[in-house]
Amino acid sequence: MDEEGSSGKFASSYREIGPYLGLGTQLAATILIMLFIGYKLDEYLDTYPVFLIILTFLGGFAGIYNFIKTVLSLNQKKKSEKDS
Repeated sequence: MDEEGSSGKFASSYREIGPYLGLGTQLAATILIMLFIGYKLDEYLDTYPVFLIILTFLGGFAGIYNFIKTVLSLNQKKKSEKDS
């Protein structure tokens, strides 16, 4: 197999999966940021662990919602590109 063909296939597959690569990091970052904000609020208001738990779950739900919304949007875009 020639080198130019394999690098072209690699670039093509990377272009296809590229938009999905950052989704896991984005999900984890959302949860961790909300966890940190909850921790700081609890520390400031002396209500440990109320805000920590609430904001961590809120961050998880928001992260999962954004993950699903993005995947559905990317799949719809990919499907419309195939149809045209």
